[in-house]
This record gives sequence, structure tokens and C-alpha cells, in this order.
Amino acid sequence: MEARHIVLDGLERIHAILRRALTDLSLEEAMRQPRPDSNSIAWLVWHLTRVQDNGISGLFGQPQAWISAGWHAQFGMEADPDNEGQGHTPEQVAAFRTPSLQTLLAYHESVSARSKAFVEALTPAEFDRELDEPQYQPLPTVGVRLVSILSDNLQHAGQVAYLRGFWQGKGWMRA
Repeated sequence: MEARHIVLDGLERIHAILRRALTDLSLEEAMRQPRPDSNSIAWLVWHLTRVQDNGISGLFGQPQAWISAGWHAQFGMEADPDNEGQGHTPEQVAAFRTPSLQTLLAYHESVSARSKAFVEALTPAEFDRELDEPQYQPLPTVGVRLVSILSDNLQHAGQVAYLRGFWQGKGWMRA
């Protein structure tokens, strides 16, 4: 099995977890924070999608879909390329709003499809390309960066599934 197939499988698993966790969830449940200083389901989905959008777009020298496809406008946010969904204060997390779960999932689906298209085109040798990021030693490669993105996304997808169960009990998984 080629490395790209493993990455593609990981991207599909993330998408499947989110699709399942958001099905039949209310917007109120998705926006609810278990504590004032914690993340909501909606923010987690937005965050992991921003991380994937920013990270994979950067690997391929492409503009983020957040900006180029106008997703920022659909969320009523600035087209700020530095706002990659990281480093938010508890107040910023609490202030986050999504117009709908359909919009949130559509943004993720758009980024996921784009990410898969980029990864599908990678040759085995391209996974070893070093990134020009001298702040890291050894220099990361495309493969290492893809694993970092998958790791972040899988952790947050797990948090989304956990919170869904927290609000509704584990029975939602059987539906």
C-alpha cells in the first residue's frame, strides 16, 4: 500500500466521523460548551477543518479554500489567512457561530475533497520533499506534515464524537 492511500483513508475516516456525529444534531447542541472555557462541537469541526485547509493548501502552494472559495463570508468572518483556527482564547471560542450545521459540514466536505485530490496526485517520492521550515530540526517533510494534520484532525474528530455522546448518550452511534 502506498503512503498516499493511508493518508486518503485517514482523511475519509475524519470525514465519516464528522458526518455521522453531526447527523440529527441540533444547532443548539453543536454550539453548547460543556464548560465556559471548553470547545463546542461546532468550533471543533470548524477548527479541524481550518487546520486541514491551511495545512494542505500550504503544502501544495494553493490559497486556502476558506478565502478562495469564500467560506469566510458564509461564516460571517474575515478572510484572514492567519486565522487558521488555532490559538483562540476561551472568549473567541465561545463567540464562534456557524450559520448552520449544513454550512459547517459543507465547508468540511469541500476541504476534504480538495485535500484528497491533492494527496491523490502525490508520488511516493513527493512524501519525502523537505519543507522550508528551518525552525524545525530535522526539517519536516510533506509526509510528516500530513501525519501532523491527520493527528490533529483525528484527535478533534474524537472530541466531536465524545461530545455528541456527552449530550445525547451513546445511543446516537446506533442510529
